[in-house]
Amino acid sequence: MKIILADDHALFREGARHLLQQLGGGDIEVLEAATCQEAIIHADLHEDVDLALLDLHMPGVTGVECVVHFQAAHPEVPVVVLSGSESRPNVQAVLDVGALGYIPKSSSSQVMLSAIRLVLSGGIYLPPLVMDQELNPVEAAIASRLASRAQMPCCLTERQMDVLKLLAAGKPNKLIARELGLGEGTIKVHLAGIFRALEVNNRTEAVMEAQRRKLL
Repeated sequence: MKIILADDHALFREGARHLLQQLGGGDIEVLEAATCQEAIIHADLHEDVDLALLDLHMPGVTGVECVVHFQAAHPEVPVVVLSGSESRPNVQAVLDVGALGYIPKSSSSQVMLSAIRLVLSGGIYLPPLVMDQELNPVEAAIASRLASRAQMPCCLTERQMDVLKLLAAGKPNKLIARELGLGEGTIKVHLAGIFRALEVNNRTEAVMEAQRRKLL
């Protein structure tokens, strides 16, 4: 699994890189960037990037500009914003331009990992500072859109569907990893995302539920 980590503070990147390794048992490649442009270049050079973590404020861009520029260049890559700010307007702004999550840097390591896993499984992460307060009309519209998305019959990413099809063919993790050119740790992360998205507990139930939803 490849994750772009863009932040202009090297010390933060170092800590975040070690934390991200926990997602796939060491089978994680973190592509570090100090600017938004470097993040876009990484995505240009690596077509198999699974996620981009972008700091809200980096040199050369202001506010949500990096999210806008990155998604314009690579709309297929999910984006999660990292920020030292816990401002509700900032959260609303990044969601408005298509980010799938907003993680305050004050979050615990466990919260950060859970948020990233949620996005990798096809969900959207909203911090408690938004969920615990009354929503204004724009935020209410966003929440309604997310709820509709959660009710959609197909809730898996393209990569998760690749894994699910091979899973339905009865192939073990090692063969799935080999066919998709991924590590076994990455396959485990995708399987966990599939189980959460389909609300099942094991491989057999996942295949049965996918068939019920006509995903296979």
